[in-house]
Amino acid sequence: MDQLIAAAKAGDRQAFEELVRRTYLDTYTLALRLTANEEDARDVVQETYLRAWKGIGRFRGDAQFTTWLYRITANTASTTVQKRRRLRTERLDDLHDMEDHRLASRPEEAAESAADLALVAAALDSLAPKLRAVVVLKDVYGLPHEAIAEELGISVTAAKVRLHRGRKRLREQLDETLARSARAV
Repeated sequence: MDQLIAAAKAGDRQAFEELVRRTYLDTYTLALRLTANEEDARDVVQETYLRAWKGIGRFRGDAQFTTWLYRITANTASTTVQKRRRLRTERLDDLHDMEDHRLASRPEEAAESAADLALVAAALDSLAPKLRAVVVLKDVYGLPHEAIAEELGISVTAAKVRLHRGRKRLREQLDETLARSARAV
């Protein structure tokens, strides 16, 4: 990977394209989790790689290339989500569809899993982008606080505080949703 990075820094488009091929799935998955929208995730990935290509010459190698790319992705997703909230009046949430297909052979479990995933996705989507980014990076990707802080350009303390607040709000949102469901039954 180091050779590809060096070649890309020297302007080799094929080397950069290979870096894109090797990192695309992880980048798209992160973008999807941060935006909770497939169309926005595709836009974020495209913008991420455009920014990465333009900025590859500034990549110092202090962190791993993927860490640097995740930071660009998180920042781009945050900007996209903020724009989406200002511009859109209707929320499109297709995130749960992916899980439905995996459990199609077990209808009872599929129904429960899809419903649970939809609840969690909706609760995650209700979080402020700054909190959502930290929760996803920690709880989905398992990154340590230091890596999260580095990727988002914040202090380790800020990462811990955002994680605590994000988890607390996520829990409150899920509890509220479950309580509403119980009252409706």
